[in-house]
Order: sequence, then C-alpha cells, then structure tokens
Amino acid sequence: MSETWKLWEGQVVLGEFPLLQYVGGSECGAVFLTERREGEQTVRAAIKLVPAAGERDEPRLSRWREAAGLSHPHLIRIFESGRSEVDNIPLLYVVMECAEENLAQVLSDRALEPAEVRIMLEPVLDALAYLHAKGLVHGHIKPANIMASGEELKVSSDELCRAGESVEDPDRPSAYDPPEYARGVIPAAETVSPAGDVWSLGMALIETLTRSLPDARRSGQGDPLPSPALQEPFLSIVGHCLVSHPEGRWTVADILARLQNRTPLPVPQPRTPVRSAQPEKRQSPLPAKRPGYAIPLAVGFVLAAIFVGTKLFHHSSSAAQYSGGVVEQPAAPAAQKPEEHPILAPRPNKIENRKDSTRSAAIPTSLHDETASEVEAVAKTPLPRASSVRGEVVQQVMPEVLRSAAESIRGTVRVNIKVDVDRSGNVEDAELASPGASRYFARQALQAARSWRFMPPKAAGGSVLSTWNLRFEFTRTGTTVVPEQDIP
Repeated sequence: MSETWKLWEGQVVLGEFPLLQYVGGSECGAVFLTERREGEQTVRAAIKLVPAAGERDEPRLSRWREAAGLSHPHLIRIFESGRSEVDNIPLLYVVMECAEENLAQVLSDRALEPAEVRIMLEPVLDALAYLHAKGLVHGHIKPANIMASGEELKVSSDELCRAGESVEDPDRPSAYDPPEYARGVIPAAETVSPAGDVWSLGMALIETLTRSLPDARRSGQGDPLPSPALQEPFLSIVGHCLVSHPEGRWTVADILARLQNRTPLPVPQPRTPVRSAQPEKRQSPLPAKRPGYAIPLAVGFVLAAIFVGTKLFHHSSSAAQYSGGVVEQPAAPAAQKPEEHPILAPRPNKIENRKDSTRSAAIPTSLHDETASEVEAVAKTPLPRASSVRGEVVQQVMPEVLRSAAESIRGTVRVNIKVDVDRSGNVEDAELASPGASRYFARQALQAARSWRFMPPKAAGGSVLSTWNLRFEFTRTGTTVVPEQDIP
C-alpha cells in the first residue's frame, strides 16, 4: 500500500479535497497536502488517509471528532473527518492544520541547545497538561509530532485517545512507547495513560539534546540510564520521566516546576530507584522513519507555498554541546533572544565575535576582511562627533515572493538581516539575525539584502566600514523594510 500512496497525487477526496502532494506515510496511512474552503478563501491544509479497518474505524472516527472539538494554541487543529474511498479502496480521512516543519527535521541536522529546549518544552507541557486535564492522552509524543504552525509551536492531535483505552498494537511498540505498553511486561497496565506521555517525553528530550535514544530496557527490572551529557534541569527531568513503573514518574506539573526551578510536588517513590548518570553513554541510532505531516519548505513552496510557521531554535554556541555544566537557569544574551517564538530553523553558520573593551569605536574583526593592525588603529582613534557622517541607503532590493506564499501569511512575518558594508557601500556579508517565522521568507530576505547598496558613513573625511540591520516585514499585501545603521 505504501507504494500506492504517491500515485494518488491529483486525486480528489469527496470531490472537495485535492491530493496535491504526497508528504509521507506507511502501510498504516499517508498524509497529503490539500486545500479547504475557509469562508470566501481557499487555504492550505493537510489530509491524512487511513485504510478502513472494520471494527477499529468507528473508535478512530470518534477520537477525531472529539479532537476537532478541542481548542488550544499548542494543538494542531482538526477541521473535519469521515469516510471516503480512492480507487475503490475504502478509507478514513481527517483534514487538519498544516505545519511548516517538525522537530525531527531539525534533529536530522543538529541537536538543540539547552536554551532552545526550554523554549520548546513549555508549549509541549502546556498542551499535555490541557489534554490530561480532559482525561485524554496524546499517545505519540516524539520529535516528528512536535511542529511549527503559523506562529506557534504545536503538537499533533490526530492520534489522541482516552486514558484507560487499550494500547492499539502492543506487539509493535515505538521506540518512544513506555514499557507498560509492551505486551506482557506489566500485564496490568496495557492501557494508555498520562504517565505514558511522560515517558515518551523523556525519550524525546534525550533525542532532542543528543540526537540519540537511550537503551530503553523493556524487562521492567530497571530504568534506562539518562545520558551523562545532559545538564540540569534536563538530567533530573529525564531521570524522573524514564521510570519503568508508571506510578513512579513525575507528572507534567512536576516537570514544569523543575523546568522553572521550582520544587516539584511530592511524588510516589519509584519501585526501582532512578539511577544517577554513569560514565558510560548508551546510544542507538534515530528511527529510520519519522512519520508526520510537515514537509521542508524547499519542497512545499515549489508547489504552493504551503506553510508560514514558527522558527525553531536558531542560535548556536561553540561552548554549548550538551555536555557538562549544571547551570540551573542559563541566562541567554540579549542577542540570542528570539524576536517571536524561536522554533525550527537551522543554526547560523557564523557567530558574531565582539570583543569587550573600553574603545570608543569597537569594530568586530570577524565581520570585515581587515588586518588586525588596521582595525586596532581605527578602534583606538576617537572621532569627533562633528566629523562623522551617517551612511544612507542608495539602493533597496525587495524580496521576490510567490503570490501563493504571500496568500498563506496570517498576520506579519518578520525577518531581521544583518549586513556588513565595505567602504564602497557594497554588502560584503549578510546573515540572519532573526530568521522570523519561516525559512522561505528568511531565505528571500537574505537573498535580497545581499544586493543592497549604501552610501557609506564617513569619519575624519573618509569612508568607513559599517554594519546595518534590515528589518523585513512580510504581509499578504506586500513587503516593507526598515534599515537601521548599527555600526558605527
């Protein structure tokens, strides 16, 4: 069946939902990009198709209908669901909100830094707390189901179930499933529970920070060893998530309390004590398949600029590799603080290197191709204010934006570009200072910024190097740019 999905591109479900592009799938189902009517507009969406399975169909449809009635900013919205068929094959379908990107795609390139994980974790905990309070269990917490959609980080909602329901397929456990979901390991607990979500979250956290999964033993005789590379508070969070017996795990509220450096509420003692980190580091490869319904923008916008979503995790640090350090609440420098919700974008290739000093005019040597002596001479020479003249923009190049991409915007997508300008007024380097809500718009802004020209600022009668911040704002109706000279 999995080989058939791709051939269905161009088909229409119920005469209403075109299968525009195959995103991914397996024998159990497939996800396509589609369109749906929203008032007078046609908007992009995702549609999941699942082969009909007799007695399992009605419970699945019931769960989808219940999920469609939920309203939470960090849950993927479900619009409608039902029965249909394609090529005479009976199917169930669910139409849901599109996501721009998922966390698994980011992890294929790099692990996240602790500060980024903090930003990611709170919305996930918020969504889980909402579900658990309603007696629901997510059941499939993993990086592929943590997504960026619009300007929010969201988790999937198409596999929700009621606490106490039987595990769907205990003979085929996921790497993220808790041990009680495996048949015969803890026979009295072969039902889904909020504690199962906590275990899955612990596994996902380890993968997010290390790009590997721990050796999750299924015997019920011991708990997986958290990687010694984890720093606090994640080491203790993971340790209390990955407790073999469900009653010994922390709750979502406990995890949030530890994340915010508050004392967690008392919890029952696990039957098997949580083990402290050992020198041995156990790792296993990432799963080969990462099912989900988010696709890379490089593919998505070729057809129709599907999503405008939140960026995830943008800044890197040469000192932060998730090893060592027990800083409880690391304070991120102001330059690292994201403009909006920092989620899913690749880390910058270059880190700005500014030297702290008492010089009157500091020029970062990493930004310009100058000799050290020349920079020192310029930096040490105070310039009278009257002799300096600020630079000006002499040529603006606006980004080229696909019409379908602009129509997908809800609100405003903001991208900040930092450009270094030589003494002739040409841009010699440009980099993303804040990628904003979408890789597509960030890429278009960066490309346009490289073609700008400036009248360089003058000091002591001569042109000098300069650095500018270009603030791009994309809306449905157009693009505006606010240039601002930063240095000198």
